Amino acid sequence: MAERIPRLLIATEFPPNASGGGPAVVRQMLREWPVENLFWWSCFPDRDTKFGQKVAAHRVARIPAKLYPHRHWCGQKSWLLEKIWTPWATRHFRKTLDTLRPDVVWVIPHGWSIPPVADVLPQTNIGFHVTIQDYMDNKGYILRYGIKHSKRLSVLADRLYANATTCDATSRPMIDDLQARTNREATQMLHTGLEEDDFERLATGLQNSLGEIRIAYAGTIVVERDFAFFVQALKRIRKQLPAPVRLDFFGDHSYCSRGWFDSAWMQEHGNFPPAELSRALRSCTWGFAPMGLTDDDPRYNRFSFPTKFISYLAAGLPIIALGHPESSVVKMATSYSMGLCVTIGDVASLSAQLFTALSDSNPGLKYCAGIQHCAAIEFDARRMRAILWECFQKCAARPK
Repeated sequence: MAERIPRLLIATEFPPNASGGGPAVVRQMLREWPVENLFWWSCFPDRDTKFGQKVAAHRVARIPAKLYPHRHWCGQKSWLLEKIWTPWATRHFRKTLDTLRPDVVWVIPHGWSIPPVADVLPQTNIGFHVTIQDYMDNKGYILRYGIKHSKRLSVLADRLYANATTCDATSRPMIDDLQARTNREATQMLHTGLEEDDFERLATGLQNSLGEIRIAYAGTIVVERDFAFFVQALKRIRKQLPAPVRLDFFGDHSYCSRGWFDSAWMQEHGNFPPAELSRALRSCTWGFAPMGLTDDDPRYNRFSFPTKFISYLAAGLPIIALGHPESSVVKMATSYSMGLCVTIGDVASLSAQLFTALSDSNPGLKYCAGIQHCAAIEFDARRMRAILWECFQKCAARPK
């Protein structure tokens, strides 16, 4: 970037070194941004620094863990957050802007960070960029916050997007939906992407051995019913496959207590930093990316896009995509030849398709060209980062 590097403040719910796909996107796009010009405001403190994201200052409008809506008393906790915590957090965010004096704010509207940011930021003369990663009125958030509060967070997020200096979103269906509803055109689809060394590695045409069929699953299982359906189909054919099959789990959450989990052919590895995860995935044969087959949660199914999909691409893994035909993952998977795509919720049909796909002696070689094509067109990290940084410069140059 030839121009002066602006003082950039990230405003969102999660801290700099949070786990999950959303934080991973932010960290990758901030690669090489000078630490002395990078600031952060969030609702939670960092638990550790294992992802290595450093900032010049981190201001936390802390939500007490016992007050955050998860499973119990969700409506009451959301009410308390709205009536008591939000006014205080609004003052906290306003003070943060006055103290840190950022040139530009990058807003990722997530959870309870939305109300204070939406109340304060549009009333200032600070240029801001908004990245929508998930809709706050999808089924998961409604269960956690209650429908009233989820809808309100969604409306406020839309308002931030509509009033931003520049904006983008996490999937092409989401970009189209936001433009139809807010009349704002996104600068790009922003997600995690492949770096130059990832593309160089893919170009070598790495091949997978059939000594063992290892299917990777990275991250949280959002659609567990569909995941269990996949396990059921795989279990039917496991012993007939030409090589032993194994499911490898990478992430913060443990599933070994689930009824469908079988330690004889499933293994949990925990949560790895990006470089370590990439190395681990490269030892696998396939990556599994499920969405809901029934589309009963369209706000997630059609518009969110899991980071695991790009992690598999970067590792050169063919992808087993499972979901409703209108889901974002299935739409992406059917646009490129990069593995198996299943949209029918019939266990016998899925078993047959899995048997054919998993019997391939070298799926990495078979789908290498399609994986490279998808990565180059959709997920070039250097290109996405350059466009985003141009947006930050535009926000900083906004007349004060």
